[in-house]
Amino acid sequence: MKISLFLDTVFTDMLRLRAFCSFSRRLFHFRPFSCEPLISQMAECTDEEQVFDFIEKNKAILSEKQVGCAFNILWQCQKQKTSLLKSAECIRDHPQFLTLYNLATNKMEFMNDETLVNVLYITQQFAIEAQDPLVEALVTEAWRRLERFDVNVLSKFSTCLANQHLHLSPLMGKIADIVNRNLETMQDLRSLSVLMVSISSLISRHFQEQLVNKTELLFDSIDSSQVNIARRIVQFLRNIKYSYYPLLERCNKVFLSHMNHLDLESISKILSLYNFLQFHNFEFILMAKKRLTEMIPQFDHPASFVKLFVALGPMAGPEEKKQLESTILLMSEELTSQQALAVMGAMEEMESRNSRLIKKIATILHKHLDDYKPVELLKITQALIFPHFQSQELFMKLRELLLSYLKISVKPSEISILVRAISMLPSPPLDEVGMSRIEAVLPQCDLNDLNGFAISVLRWIQYDHMYLDSTTGKQLKLLQKLDHYGHRRLQTCNDLNLLWEEVKSLKGDWFAESLLEETVATLQCLMDGINYMNVAGIASFISRTNYLSTLLLDRIASVVLQQIEKIHPFSILAIILPFSTLNYDPPQRDEFLGTCIQHLNSYLTTLDPLMLVFLGFSLATLDCFPEDLLKTIFNIKFLDRLDSQLELLRSSLNMRVQFRLMELNRAVCLECPEYQIPWFHDRFCQQHYNKDTGSMNGVQQHIYKMLAEVLGGINCVKASVLIPYYHTIDFECILDKRKKPLPYGSHNTTWGKLPAKHWESNTQIVGSRLPPGAERIALEFLDLRAFCRNVPHLKGKSAMKKRHLEILGYRVIQIPYFEWNSMALSTKDARMDYLRERIFGEGKS
Repeated sequence: MKISLFLDTVFTDMLRLRAFCSFSRRLFHFRPFSCEPLISQMAECTDEEQVFDFIEKNKAILSEKQVGCAFNILWQCQKQKTSLLKSAECIRDHPQFLTLYNLATNKMEFMNDETLVNVLYITQQFAIEAQDPLVEALVTEAWRRLERFDVNVLSKFSTCLANQHLHLSPLMGKIADIVNRNLETMQDLRSLSVLMVSISSLISRHFQEQLVNKTELLFDSIDSSQVNIARRIVQFLRNIKYSYYPLLERCNKVFLSHMNHLDLESISKILSLYNFLQFHNFEFILMAKKRLTEMIPQFDHPASFVKLFVALGPMAGPEEKKQLESTILLMSEELTSQQALAVMGAMEEMESRNSRLIKKIATILHKHLDDYKPVELLKITQALIFPHFQSQELFMKLRELLLSYLKISVKPSEISILVRAISMLPSPPLDEVGMSRIEAVLPQCDLNDLNGFAISVLRWIQYDHMYLDSTTGKQLKLLQKLDHYGHRRLQTCNDLNLLWEEVKSLKGDWFAESLLEETVATLQCLMDGINYMNVAGIASFISRTNYLSTLLLDRIASVVLQQIEKIHPFSILAIILPFSTLNYDPPQRDEFLGTCIQHLNSYLTTLDPLMLVFLGFSLATLDCFPEDLLKTIFNIKFLDRLDSQLELLRSSLNMRVQFRLMELNRAVCLECPEYQIPWFHDRFCQQHYNKDTGSMNGVQQHIYKMLAEVLGGINCVKASVLIPYYHTIDFECILDKRKKPLPYGSHNTTWGKLPAKHWESNTQIVGSRLPPGAERIALEFLDLRAFCRNVPHLKGKSAMKKRHLEILGYRVIQIPYFEWNSMALSTKDARMDYLRERIFGEGKS
């Protein structure tokens, strides 16, 4: 009995000992000796072969830590290679990599958190697919440990998931939740910035704001040399589509202070992010241009030079553009499909007219046409249509490919892209099958998709009119359906931010004619949601549409007065613009404008010259002339900076800025002579008006004859008159003190030509040369462009011109198109009476 009890006890103890040993091996993972000597030996390896030799000799005794170290050293060797992809293939195909692969599979559960995630990261750098068993096992093991990861490991793991395109996965959602719960205690901006970029696709607006605020708090804690952190912050803002200027400015300062150390990849990426966010910093662009220009001789490989071409081309001067185009032409035979697409897009932005290069790139695009996605085919179509490129064979192939995609596509946005591309091509409209594909997806379309379809249909209707086709009826029915779904979309919208995302980029005749009124009505219903974050965007939309909504403008002014401290000065131009464009004064006009101007004053030396010019002109249109702003603009140093910036702009924008500066100069000279700012645009205006002068059109000639009849002769009226400060007026006449017309000399009777005497100093006040009691009359015929879209309210520029003409001594008669073309003035006699009434203040004679 005692013997039996003894044996039972021994047996039980043996089982316990066996279980303990098994547990100990798992918990402590005993290894022969310390792993440090082996790691030290591995660290001495200088290339992959030495690492693989070491693995072959020691595979039986390698611990999980040494396996992680082996992966790390292989990656360090890999990063030194110029051709990463080719080198990665060599590593993956090496027999000892399979040994390392198997060791990682067997030992991953013993790896610490940092080693586990690091191995996962490095396997991705070696281009091992996400479906690979090792990668799947590593992700699963990391998921199991997720809650215990520290912020550094968590950030690296989020990058691994992002590399697998798992931005919207439940696992990324879990990471976002962890960040949300622990945000207050996070102090490492490097790791946080990585996490922000990774989770940006699935977080709420409130969480976005929390992250932005946290970033601002932590920004001063980082080393100013941390360019990558700043770049990730800008990437996050781009991902959430939020141009938050305070953070952008701080990041920009980091980039500027390290411009000499930024490589092509970094500069190219930053320029792309800035462009998306509409953050145009003159100083950065100028320094980036200088740095990129210095790089031109350094790159002779197509991949690098294409990146340089895309980054530098749009802001390059004539000589740099010529050098870029000639070099890319020499490399053209080596370009891949994606590189050719990038070059063509950059050429469109550069407004390139190099026919030889266009033809060469088009040939490469044609060769690879089957490899492109629908959105890329749209880019190709747009880029080829822009320079009026002609190739029937290419366009036919492009149409066939677009139609083949259209037959199988089910996404509304993709179908809209395909239809837009097809409509741009010089070919007939879609057949019934194609039209049915559009109709099938209309219920799922947002306003952008619907607008894209409408633009395409209107192109086809125009095509039918040109070629007398008979399919217009079907297209008109489709337009009616687009109207229906557009209105339905607006009627069901109850979120201002969601509505704003859809309407902010809408343009074209269909939207303006069919949906604009209801869009504004919907915005008015949701206007309580206008705040410091979206006020500039809503204001820009109103400016662009020319739709006068006093409710929305009053709300914008109220938000500015209440939340001005939260609004960045960069947004002030966009906010003022609709009031300027539409000539509207809110109830608290002086307080509103004064608040905006005061908010700007401390930024006058840092804002871009271009922005200040537009600001000055917009305020001048509102009859507001802040002295500090004007003295900043009309300063030699400022004008030198402006000239430097003009060299970086497209020709169309360059000319627009120059015109705005001239118009501001004119307004200040006429309305604020006490500022003693000189008029210095004579030469510019002479060059412009020499080009712009021409004969009157048929309508103007008809009016000219009627005025001659009313005034008593052709020598009593002048047409297309250039007056001091280079304003032009449609017609001019002079009445003496008894209201009788005074004739001009014979030298003034040439229609549409400007007398030579006006090319002299064109600033003398007109009225000083009149007989006593006489008055000059300016008759201006105003078309629909002079008025708001929805009401007969005179817009800002026309109102300012009237003020200027009156200062110059004119009595101004503005004749609106809706009066001149009304039924009441449908006969010649009625129009003659109308002119007599406006000129002489009398009816029928």
